[in-house]
Amino acid sequence: MTRAPLSYDYRDPMRKPDSTDPILREIELLRADLRRHEHLYYVLDHPEISDAAYDGMLRRLQELETAHPEYDSVDSPTQRVGGAVREGFVKVRHSSPMLSLDNALNEQELAEFDGRVRELLAGEPYSYVAELKLDGLSLAAQYADGRLKLAVTRGDGLEGEDVTANARTIRTLPLQVDPALASAWPAFEVRGEVLMPRPEFERLNAQRAAEGLPLYANPRNSAAGSLRVLDTALTASRKLEFQAYFLLVNGQPALPTHWENLERLRALGFKVNPNVKRVAGLDELLAWCRMWGERRETLPYEIDGVVAKVDSIEQQRRLGWTARSPRWAIAFKFTARQAQTVLENIEVQVGRTGVLTPVARLRPVVVSGVTVSNATLHNEDEIARLDLAIGDTVVVERSGDVIPKIVEVCHRPADRKAFRMPDTCPVCGSTVVRAEGEVARRCLNSSCPARLKESLSHFAARSVMDIDGLGDALVDQLVDTGLVKSIADLYQLRLEQLLNLERMGEKSASKIMASIDATRQRPVERLIAGLGIPFVGQRTAQILGRTFGGIDAIMQAGEETLQSAEEVGPKVAQSIRGFFLEPHNRELVEKLRAAGLQFQGEVRAAPAGGGLAGLIFVLTGTLASMSREQAKAHIAAAGGKVTGSVSKRTSVVVAGADAGSKLDKARAFGSEIWTEAQLLARLGGARDERSGEEAE
Repeated sequence: MTRAPLSYDYRDPMRKPDSTDPILREIELLRADLRRHEHLYYVLDHPEISDAAYDGMLRRLQELETAHPEYDSVDSPTQRVGGAVREGFVKVRHSSPMLSLDNALNEQELAEFDGRVRELLAGEPYSYVAELKLDGLSLAAQYADGRLKLAVTRGDGLEGEDVTANARTIRTLPLQVDPALASAWPAFEVRGEVLMPRPEFERLNAQRAAEGLPLYANPRNSAAGSLRVLDTALTASRKLEFQAYFLLVNGQPALPTHWENLERLRALGFKVNPNVKRVAGLDELLAWCRMWGERRETLPYEIDGVVAKVDSIEQQRRLGWTARSPRWAIAFKFTARQAQTVLENIEVQVGRTGVLTPVARLRPVVVSGVTVSNATLHNEDEIARLDLAIGDTVVVERSGDVIPKIVEVCHRPADRKAFRMPDTCPVCGSTVVRAEGEVARRCLNSSCPARLKESLSHFAARSVMDIDGLGDALVDQLVDTGLVKSIADLYQLRLEQLLNLERMGEKSASKIMASIDATRQRPVERLIAGLGIPFVGQRTAQILGRTFGGIDAIMQAGEETLQSAEEVGPKVAQSIRGFFLEPHNRELVEKLRAAGLQFQGEVRAAPAGGGLAGLIFVLTGTLASMSREQAKAHIAAAGGKVTGSVSKRTSVVVAGADAGSKLDKARAFGSEIWTEAQLLARLGGARDERSGEEAE
């Protein structure tokens, strides 16, 4: 067996095993590394190494512990079932342990598993049920009287996290089953996998890239991150899917065979993967594994192998369990879709929202039947995490993504060349900024050719400047023909120029010209939103217009002055200031002024009176009695202001349940910290004051 390269380094000064015995030293280092990677994978949903590398490390540890039983330890990762329970959720004990499976990394090991089953059953006939190994998050759903009562993640296998509220948003997890079909069981449990389909994963990562957020490494991570959030609305917005594979009553299989349990799950209305087969022996099982190893890319979700389970539940009981896994089931892992090659260069691309993305140019290599020469690097933090430099030999993985990714560095030559992200846009030469707390660098020039089409589409949107007829196809023509090189060029277009474009009639062209002309009467808040300032959407644009009255006042305001506007924190203020300091953007603003657009509106001051007048609030954690939007409205009505980030100007931080790092910042700045009860008391006093004023 070829072992995956290990990711740890004995020279790491942070790990100092006590033993001088080289065998025990290696065991201790492996255990420490595996615990760290388990925490990254299961708890933080942010793995640093590939599954293949992790499996190689675990297999090496198992080999050492088997050869040296004197070094056995009950807290070794080889004895563990899974990850730790994440803070912020109620812990629930499972009805029976959710064990992990042993892995067969090649056909020989699968044959050895089959040999052990045959030996333990003393030649008795048996069959397997072969299922796809779904790459998602394990979930146990408990039902009483046919209704979903509790949904719990796998956690450490003994207890998991209560995620019932989020699980209820998954369309393929029934909230109620046919009582007649479940009448034999007042209570039962269904176990299965929560998945994120590939199209939804790609949509989510595209959205996160546009917002400058870290990308999810794979659909499994995004499914876990979506299910384990405190905001059920966020979970509901993700198209998660639940596929069932166990039916339990009192923690044990409900029916005599695994196949019958799957059939009953289907009858109850659960989604069961259709790619399942009852096989008579090893040859049929191997054929099934080979077939899906070749077909896995055709599926709309990720799999990383095939699971084989002895079909008879009575035979399962006789085969039994080890401390970590059942003896009656095994996971055959597909060959990793990886290859080694050389990183020849790193180039920077500019997205339509201005985000600069580094892309690896690789010496061409075949990965899973496809020649790969490019790989995404996401952002400069990812390059730093990998300690990546030009000339390195790297492991490239293809996991169904359009652009493969670099998993790790396996060789760093002495003449490797360090890479540094540019300070200016490689397309237009404008200054590039990286806002505080952001992972992405952005080109702020709205007229940058790499950004122009997206900027035009945003500017023309119905909720912004509402240019009817200016869709994606026309935007492409205007930019590709050179008629429009900035948003301001829309106001220089002539009717005859539009008529010369493909599939453009006089009626349509006249309608578009009239729609462009009508934008000169749109309120200034719409123009502020249309400029495409990062982090300034429609609501923030309305707040800025209401607070400052017009674009000139916003352009002249410093960051502290900008933060006087409701909900404008340091990050947004820095983005606004940086946008208007960019010469290209100043030029665009002046051209729009010359085109006759509305630059001035009406200043509408926030309430001057009230019990919270002059106080700046930050909300953190979950409030029990009201939503954040309701709290913001109450605070604003009482004369206060709510921002998103803690700064030296913050007066009060209101801490709800599961408050985060904002509390530490509040203490560092000396801000007051209120409980929800204290806020309600002050709001009540403020309402009493206003009621008294009205009565007078």
